This record gives sequence, C-alpha cells and structure tokens, in this order.
Amino acid sequence: MNKKILLTLALTLALAWGIFHFKAQLGLLILPLFIGLVLFVTLRLYRLMEKDDGSNDR
Repeated sequence: MNKKILLTLALTLALAWGIFHFKAQLGLLILPLFIGLVLFVTLRLYRLMEKDDGSNDR
C-alpha cells in the first residue's frame, strides 16, 4: 500500500477517535468537526478513485 494512503487512514482514524472520545467536551463543535471529517475522507477517496480511473486507460 501507498504510504500516503496509510497516513490518511491513520489520520482519519485518530481524528474520528478524538471527536467521539471528547464529544462531551466539544459540545456543539462536534457537528462541524464530523462534517469536515466526512468531507475530508470523501474527497480523499474521490482523488484515489480518480487516479485509478486514469491508469486503466493504458
């Protein structure tokens, strides 16, 4: 696996753990943080799929 993919997965898991572990302390901030995390993961996966799509043309 690519180092960048593994780093992204590790960062995402760490951020998700932090958000849900400290949800009582974060209060109303949890919703924007969660939406940002989902957006980050979605865009990362889209970029990875876009790279795969371009390599199949050869």
